[in-house]
Parts: sequence; structure tokens; C-alpha cells
Amino acid sequence: MTSEVRKSILRSHPSLFRALSADVRVTLDYRGEASGYATRLRTLGSFVRLLWVTDAFFGQVCYRVKARLQRFHVPLLPRIIHHLAMRTAQICIGDPVVIEPGIYIAHGQVVIDGFSRVSSGVVLFPWVTIGLRAGDFAGPTIGEGAQIGTGAKIIGPVTVGAHSSVGANAVVVSDVAPHTTVVGIPAKVVGSDPA
Repeated sequence: MTSEVRKSILRSHPSLFRALSADVRVTLDYRGEASGYATRLRTLGSFVRLLWVTDAFFGQVCYRVKARLQRFHVPLLPRIIHHLAMRTAQICIGDPVVIEPGIYIAHGQVVIDGFSRVSSGVVLFPWVTIGLRAGDFAGPTIGEGAQIGTGAKIIGPVTVGAHSSVGANAVVVSDVAPHTTVVGIPAKVVGSDPA
């Protein structure tokens, strides 16, 4: 990866505070605890509690901190934090991955690699892989509000459209239109929801 590409990726990461605040809100919403962010103090309390009770949220925070430290060229510590996320939550998010604020990782066991982008409001269930085709470092783009089911694989430079659903264990190797549900190996459209 050239230094210009690396700098561009590092600039693409959202601010740490904004990303973590949005992640707390989305996580609380999906856990049915929406009132946990009524004030800044409650948001902070919810943040600390989520770190303690959910390894997936802890792993997500590790990714956010790693990305921020890399932006400031801090040596070694980002690698240690990356390994901590893998050991505690089995979450492995590569360096060139950009995740917008406000996603929900349900239970960990998630791999995201390559030049991939995950938009706000995305839900990732366990055992999801968002990755690469052999010999191609361009990764998937996951649109806003998409839900990726347990065990799903999204491979290569494909786009999963906004508010789409990828079924459990589906293998996505081509683009998915917005507001569409896909299932199977390879994934095929089984429904759409006109927006």
C-alpha cells in the first residue's frame, strides 16, 4: 500500500468520540435499551457497561482505538490492541477497512479485510466474513442499514446496497441492490422492499 493510499484511508476514519457515541446508541437500540443515552453522562455509563458485558462491543472499541492510534502514527500499540480484539471477541478488522459511526456487531466472530467500507447502521451477526478474492485487494462496500446474517460471506469488490439483508450462510459474490434480500450460495434475490 502506497503512503498516499494509507494517508487517505487514515483520513477517512471518523473521529473517535463521534464513532464511539454512535456505536453506543446503535448497540443500545438493538439491545432494547434506547433510554441509555438520554444524557452524556448516561451515554458514558452505558459505554462502560457495554465494554464490560459484551465482548463484541469491546472488540469494536478496540478497532476504533487502533484506527485512531494509526492515524497519529503510534507504533506497536495498534498491533497489541488488534490482537486484544481477536483474543477477546474474535473480531479481526484489517488496517485498510473504514467503518462509519454507528454499527452493531451482535456477538463477535467477525472478519473484515481489504479495502472495505462499512456504512452506518449496519448489523453484523456472528461468523460474518467481509473479505477479498484471491489476488484482489478491493473489498466489499456495505451500504447504510444493511443486515448481514450469521455465517454470511461477502467476497470481493461488491456492493451490498443500503437497507439490504444478506441471509444466514449466504455467499455474496456480486452486487446486491438496495432494499433487497438475498440468500444461498451464491446469493440470489428472494425479495425486495420498495423504499
